[in-house]
Amino acid sequence: MAKLKPEDIALNENIALRIKELRVKANSNQSKFAECHFVDRQLVSRWENTNDKRGVSIHTVNRFCKLVGITLTEFFDSYLFE
Repeated sequence: MAKLKPEDIALNENIALRIKELRVKANSNQSKFAECHFVDRQLVSRWENTNDKRGVSIHTVNRFCKLVGITLTEFFDSYLFE
């Protein structure tokens, strides 16, 4: 696998931060969120991990958006992606 460019690493980090921001906005900790949405808590932790060099796929972002009831446009409509 090729080494990620700094801008790709920054994008991965911002996606993870946005996922965490939206989960916290839903007033839920990782365990409660996972339980309510029938996903593994460790999966939620991985989505929010800013040090994961693999990042989160667009399919995972889309899945998360459906869980919290927003669109992809709403997900990326954040200061994190300016």
